[in-house]
Amino acid sequence: MSKFRDRSGPIRLGMVGGGQGALIGAVHRLAARMDGHYRLVAGALSSTPEKARASAAELGLPEDRSYDDFTQMARREARLKDGIEAVAIVTPNHMHLPAAREFLRRGIHVICDKPLTGTLSDAKRLKRAADASQAHFILTHNYTGYPMVREARARVASGALGEIRLVQVEYAQDWLAEAPAPDNKQADWRTDPARSGAGGSTGDIGTHAWNLARFVTALVPEALAADLQSFVPGRRVDDNAQVLLRFAGGARGSLWCSQVAAGQENNLRLRVFGTKGGLEWRQEQPNALHVTPLGGTTQVVTRASAATCEASRRMTRIPPGHPEGFHEAFANIYAEAAAAIRAARTGDPVPEGVLFPTIDDGVEGLRFVDACVRSSKRDAARVKL
Repeated sequence: MSKFRDRSGPIRLGMVGGGQGALIGAVHRLAARMDGHYRLVAGALSSTPEKARASAAELGLPEDRSYDDFTQMARREARLKDGIEAVAIVTPNHMHLPAAREFLRRGIHVICDKPLTGTLSDAKRLKRAADASQAHFILTHNYTGYPMVREARARVASGALGEIRLVQVEYAQDWLAEAPAPDNKQADWRTDPARSGAGGSTGDIGTHAWNLARFVTALVPEALAADLQSFVPGRRVDDNAQVLLRFAGGARGSLWCSQVAAGQENNLRLRVFGTKGGLEWRQEQPNALHVTPLGGTTQVVTRASAATCEASRRMTRIPPGHPEGFHEAFANIYAEAAAAIRAARTGDPVPEGVLFPTIDDGVEGLRFVDACVRSSKRDAARVKL
């Protein structure tokens, strides 16, 4: 039985990281409150006490619920009668393991930003901590929350595309095409291997592309061959990667991720081809899924239309024609997590149909990054997964 069995109403949420100047913390907070499932009540919002307190004051958190560090926060919140039930970890990658572990060992559910950790070894350590805890671990691969991604997954699973032959996935950006300004906080830690991990673009956006392809197709990866580059002089992590993929059963694929592709903003794109047809989805046009039967005409299936399935309609909030996007998809992951957390209050299993990325998806993402780095160091040699 959960330590929160007497709880009801909104889930009391804490946050580690996400203070002043942080990008993703604000996204998590908006996603958490969009459907009324959570209430932010505590935080260790920055690595410096002064900034943490200033950030907490801006968010309206009580002074006694603003903490100087996550260990102090985990210990006290676990003792409070009205302490947090879940925590969002939105720090740089290298801090995910120590922060999440403190809350997991106290039975507090963890919602963690991706990638899971900075290194594969840390990912395995965090999995051991998650497996030993009664708490849920949710990883915010938010693109799996898009309704039309759920539609694509359902169509592949139904056999509508036949046997899958080819998977092409890419995530292209240009925001790191030049050396960033010294005060660019987001670029600073993402290009520092001590904080980001061994993977640059592979860890930051390549793991999103990898997870999207795996989520939609459910293909089992067997091996890859990767060619990684650091085009910007002096950069210590990759900013571009070309990866060839082999899957069990004979399917083949390729993954391209880049943060130096001029003119590209957040161009995440997935194409899947089978013996009976193909489909395409783009994150920059998320409300449409292009489906083409072999020898037929391409159909544009739109979000919440009559042509969609229950799995995708369950992820939508407003009628078709009104666009939904990034924040709503992120909120869908939080809503799925809320359903699981509420079920855990009474010891019930995750409700049928509820689906979110887990610790295992996170470990797999770091296994992908690790394999890419090892392959590239061996001149794009094939590496088993």
